[in-house]
Amino acid sequence: MKKHLLVLSTSLLFSVSSLSVMANTVKEAPLVSISSHDSYFDNLRQHCGKAYAGKVTVDNPASGGFEGQLIMHVRKCTDQQLQIPFHVGDDHSRTWIITKTGSGLSLKHDHRLKDGNYDQSTMYGGHTVDGGFESMQSFPADQYSKELFAKLGNPQSNSNIWQMYIYPETFTYRLIREGREFRVDFDLTKPIDLPATPWGYKD
Repeated sequence: MKKHLLVLSTSLLFSVSSLSVMANTVKEAPLVSISSHDSYFDNLRQHCGKAYAGKVTVDNPASGGFEGQLIMHVRKCTDQQLQIPFHVGDDHSRTWIITKTGSGLSLKHDHRLKDGNYDQSTMYGGHTVDGGFESMQSFPADQYSKELFAKLGNPQSNSNIWQMYIYPETFTYRLIREGREFRVDFDLTKPIDLPATPWGYKD
């Protein structure tokens, strides 16, 4: 009986050791993306660490709330994600987050309160549904965003499509839906001093 238990224990130990060795040799899955997404992502990432001033060029119908200096800051970049705070005067609540998901690109709007906590309207955005272009990608509202907008009483935003354009001299953030267009253009030819740390983030 003891012999059988010893054999069983040895077999279990060998099996556990084998699994451990296998787990340690498994490689991380490759970051899957297509060329148009990669090129677009890299065109944005080349501005990492720099900030640029912008101005509202379309606001129809006029919404207000974007007075003061407008600044985009390509603040943090990895192979999978770009974090781009969008500053409006002394309001440092907004950060655009672009992420490679393996099935395209995701755009999220991280909205924070001054104390760093999340605003009730945060992390809304969209996901690419096609290849787009190396200079432009579109992000139709995702399901999370639609449910959030409905919950907050903004069902008209369910048809939101966010677009971001990146050209050698200009970066554009654009929101469109039926009866609404908002656009901000940033001058990439003149980097400016870096703005404050966005709310909820650390240097």
